[in-house]
Amino acid sequence: MIGRREFVTLLGGAAAWPLAARAQQGERARRIGIIMPASSDDPEYPVRIGAFLQEMQRLGWTIGRNIMIDTRWTRGDPENARKYAAELVALNPDVILATGVSTVVSLLQLTRTVPIVFPAVSDPVAAGVVESLARPGGNATGFLAFEYSLSGKWPELLKQIAPTVRRAAVLREPTTPSGIGQFGIIQAVASSVGLEVFPIHIRDAAAIERALATLARSQDGGVIVGSSGRATFHQTQIINLAAEYKLPAIYWDRVLVAAGGLMSYGPNFLDQYRRAASYVDRILKGEKPADLPVQAPTKYELVINLKTAKTLGLEVPPSLLARADEVIE
Repeated sequence: MIGRREFVTLLGGAAAWPLAARAQQGERARRIGIIMPASSDDPEYPVRIGAFLQEMQRLGWTIGRNIMIDTRWTRGDPENARKYAAELVALNPDVILATGVSTVVSLLQLTRTVPIVFPAVSDPVAAGVVESLARPGGNATGFLAFEYSLSGKWPELLKQIAPTVRRAAVLREPTTPSGIGQFGIIQAVASSVGLEVFPIHIRDAAAIERALATLARSQDGGVIVGSSGRATFHQTQIINLAAEYKLPAIYWDRVLVAAGGLMSYGPNFLDQYRRAASYVDRILKGEKPADLPVQAPTKYELVINLKTAKTLGLEVPPSLLARADEVIE
């Protein structure tokens, strides 16, 4: 796994990239735009970009020799997504790497010619990002954030780590296809494991706090945090409230567990970014996004934060620990 130091090394000398690229005789430097739904000081997303750049280097693309990189960070804010998407498109890059529905949709509203590769997007067909998974048809392609069936694992795992939980709030974005689809699967599975679920619409910080404070009064509550841009934007608040109100919570991404959340089950996103590099490579060599099928994740990971479990007074079953791909202590 690439670390933050290696990531910084790969990005070193940014100001010299254009000059270094021009110095290469007979080789035109390609411009790659990168737009991420997080901040540059996020502990995980820079590492994911590092994995992407490392794979690009393995495929023969080196910063300062034959590629230049322009990176933007939206902090999970839709307004920033629109602003920075416009900045990148104005640079006329050869391809843009973009994560999340809000960033990709913002780009597609501005360009139908610049190729876009997404390492992770929830339900790109329903979101209007591609025509179909097999034949994307436009200028965007990439990889699914997850398949909806994954959502059914969250209530099962929540009950395993916190058997006393009877009611679970599902934090979602009600206006997005992924928010609707995830909740449908969760609802279908929940009753079979003795869980009553209800949605909490992620609109703003005040609404999240009111909902979790109300849930905490029941003494048997838990939280399921589905994949969404707004959940990423409010992740610190959600994690802190879950700790304050002693609410066991399961998340879709290890990022939130590394930040203090209890448990996550979802795709291995480092693998997704490495695979995205192969698509960027193919596009730079002349293939079209319309002809590259959208692919599902191939690696999933279960991550458990033992320190958080102890704080919540939970005894993690040995069987669950044995299944974990990573245990944070």
